[in-house]
Amino acid sequence: MKKPPQQQQPRPYVAPSAGGGPGQGGDWRRRRPLSLLPFLSLRDYGSCMAALLLFCLGSLFYQLHGGPPHFLLDLRRYLGNSTYLDDHGPPPRKVLPFPSQVVYNRVGKCGSRTVVLLLRILSERHGFNLVTSDIHNKTRLTKNEQVSLNTAEQFFMFGGEQPVYINIIRDPVNRFLSNYFFRRFGDWRGEQNHMIRTPTMRQEERYLDINVCILENYPECSNPRLFYIIPYFCGQHPRCREPGDWALERAKLNVNENFLLVGILEELEDVLLLLERFLPHYFKDVLGIYKDPEHRKLGNLTVTVKKTTPSPEAIQILYQRMRYEYEFYHYVKEQFHLLKRKFGLKSHSSVPPPRPEFFIPSPLETEEPIDDEEQDDEKWLEDIYKR
Repeated sequence: MKKPPQQQQPRPYVAPSAGGGPGQGGDWRRRRPLSLLPFLSLRDYGSCMAALLLFCLGSLFYQLHGGPPHFLLDLRRYLGNSTYLDDHGPPPRKVLPFPSQVVYNRVGKCGSRTVVLLLRILSERHGFNLVTSDIHNKTRLTKNEQVSLNTAEQFFMFGGEQPVYINIIRDPVNRFLSNYFFRRFGDWRGEQNHMIRTPTMRQEERYLDINVCILENYPECSNPRLFYIIPYFCGQHPRCREPGDWALERAKLNVNENFLLVGILEELEDVLLLLERFLPHYFKDVLGIYKDPEHRKLGNLTVTVKKTTPSPEAIQILYQRMRYEYEFYHYVKEQFHLLKRKFGLKSHSSVPPPRPEFFIPSPLETEEPIDDEEQDDEKWLEDIYKR
C-alpha cells in the first residue's frame, strides 16, 4: 500500500533585517507612504485645507449677517418641493403678492360710487379695512396736504410698502353730460335730492339748455372746467391744470409707472374681473356681487334723470374743447384692451374704431353711479342691499 503524501508545514515568517542588502534577506528599497493624492505635496495639501477653512469661516460669517442669496433659497425650495406635475402640468395661476394698501383715486362720475359700494360689501366679507375720504373731487391740494402726502411717500421709499393704485375713467362727453344733469336734477332716488345738493343754484341756471351752455361758451361748458380727468393722473404741478401736451404726457407716464390698473367704465365687468385676478385678497367674488339682482336695483336708482343729448354741432364743439381728454381716454382704453388680451379676455371690438371728427355718445352698458361730490349719508345703500 502506498503511503499518503505528507503535508508540508508552513514556514514561520521571519522579518527582514533593517540593514540587509540584496541576497541577505533584507528589503533594501525605501517604502513611500500611502497618499490619497499622490500628485500633491504636503505643502499643497496644507494650502488647500487652509483655503477650505477660510471659505467655511467666511460662509458662516455671511450667514450670520444676512443669510444665503435668495436665488439659492428659491432653488432649494424648488428642488425640495417640486413634483412631476409641477414640471409637466399646467402652469399655476400668477397672483400678485398681497399688498397692504390699495388706493382707489376715484374720478367723479366714473363709476366710483358703484365701486365704493362693492368695496363696502367686500370689506365685510373678506375682513379688510375700508377707509373712505370725506373730501371728493379735490384735485388741487394745499401745501400742508402736500407735505403730509410727501411724508407718506418718503415712508414708502425708506422701507414701507408701496401701495397699489387703481382707477376707472369714462368717455369724457358722457362723464360731462352725466355730471351736468345730475347737478340739476339728481337721480331716481328722489326728486328733491338735487335741491339739497345745489341749494344756491338759480332756476334759470338749473334749467339752462345744454346746447346754449355749449354754443355760448358758458364757464361750466368750457375750459378749464372741461379739463377734468387728466389732472387726476397728472399730479400737483401747476401745469397739470392747463390743457396741453405737457399735462397729457405726464398723465400717461403716471398711468404706466404708478397704476396697477386703469379701466374704463364702459367695460366695468371686465375691470372687475381683472381686479379679482390681480388682487384676489380684496376683490374675490366681486363680479358675482355686481351681477346680483339686489345690486342691480341699486344701479337703477343711481341713473341720472332728465338727461338729453346735445345737438351734433354742440357735440362737435365739445369734442374739440376736450381733445386732450379724449387723447388720454383713447390711450387708457388701448392699454386696457392690451391687458385684456394678455389674460385672454376679448374686447368688444378687435380693431379700434377710427376717431370721428365729432363724437356722439352712446348709451353705457353699465349703470351710472352717484356723483362723488354728494355728501349724503350712504346708509340707505347698505339698508337696501341687506333687504
